[in-house]
Amino acid sequence: MRKDDGFPPPESGSSVSPDRPWFTRRSTLVVGVAALAPACLAGWVLTQVLSGSGSDGQQQPRPLPASHSALAPGQRDAKPGSTPSGSPSTDASSPAAAPVPAPAKGPLAGKTVVVDPGHNTGNFKHTDEINRQVDIGTGRKECDTTGTTTNSGYMEAEFTYDVSLRLRAALEAQGAKVILTHQQDRPWGPCITERARIGNEADADAVVSVHADGVSAGSRGFHVILPAKVKGGGADTAKIVEPSRELGERIAGNFARTTGSAPANYLGSGTGLVVRDDLGGLNLSTRPKVFIECGNMRDAKDAAQLTSPEWRQKAAQGIADGIVGFLGG
Repeated sequence: MRKDDGFPPPESGSSVSPDRPWFTRRSTLVVGVAALAPACLAGWVLTQVLSGSGSDGQQQPRPLPASHSALAPGQRDAKPGSTPSGSPSTDASSPAAAPVPAPAKGPLAGKTVVVDPGHNTGNFKHTDEINRQVDIGTGRKECDTTGTTTNSGYMEAEFTYDVSLRLRAALEAQGAKVILTHQQDRPWGPCITERARIGNEADADAVVSVHADGVSAGSRGFHVILPAKVKGGGADTAKIVEPSRELGERIAGNFARTTGSAPANYLGSGTGLVVRDDLGGLNLSTRPKVFIECGNMRDAKDAAQLTSPEWRQKAAQGIADGIVGFLGG
C-alpha cells in the first residue's frame, strides 16, 4: 500500500486524471469499504470463537496449548538463545523452582538400617510400666529395664542414645536410610516387643541395638550378642541366625580396631561374641540383628572411655564400619 492515501495504486498502464470528477473517486471509496466489510465481519466472528464466548455472552476462558501454557509470559515469544523477560536472571521477584532432591549416594544407598538405643532415661521413673511382662517366644520377660549407670551416675540410656545419634550420622553419610526405635521423645520404653517390630516392619537390612554392660569392676571390654536358633510363639530365628552372626563378626572386628578396646575378658572366650536365647529383641526379630555391649560401666577404666565424647565417636564409627562391611559397601 501507499502510505499517502490508503488506496490501492493504479494498475500498471492505467491512467488516472487528477481532474476526474469527485463522484468517481467517491465511488471508488465506497467499493473499497464494501470489499473490506465482509473481511472485518469474518475477523470478528473468528475472534469470538477463539476467545470462547458462550451462548449467554459470558467470556469463557480458552486453554492454551500445552506447549504454550507451560512457558512463562516472558518466554513464549523469546527467540532461541535470548534471555526471556521475567526469567530468574532478569526478574528477582520470580519464584525459584523447587530443587529436585539428589538421590542418595554411597555404598549403602538403598539400604535401611534400624538403630535401637538401649533403654530410656525415663525408665527409672516408670518402673511399673517397664516391669510389665511380655511374650518373647521362649517365655515371658519385662517390657524393658532401666539399664545401668557408671559409679558417677552417667546413665546407660544416655550413652546408648548419644552413640546411636553418632552412628546414624555415620551411616547416613554412607547413603543408608536410618531409623531409630526411639528418640527419647517418650516417657519410657519402648517395650522390647515394639523395638523388634520396628525393625521387622521397616524390612531392615540390618538392626543393631546399642548397650553398655554393668558387671563387677575388673570385668572389661566389649562383646556382641548374637541370636540363638529359637522357635516358639512369635519367635522364629532360623532365617536370621547366620546373617546375624556375620553382622556381629563384622562389627566386633571393626569395633576393636577403631576404638582400641579389647573383647570382653569375662565372657565369650576372648572372641567378643556371645549367643543368647533370652533376649526378646533378638528372638522376635525377623531381620539380621545383634546387640553390642560397648564396655562395662561399672569398671573405672571402661567408664572413662564410655563417658568420653571422643571415644563414643570412635565407637559409633566402628559399629558403622562393621555394618558397611556386612552390607557389602
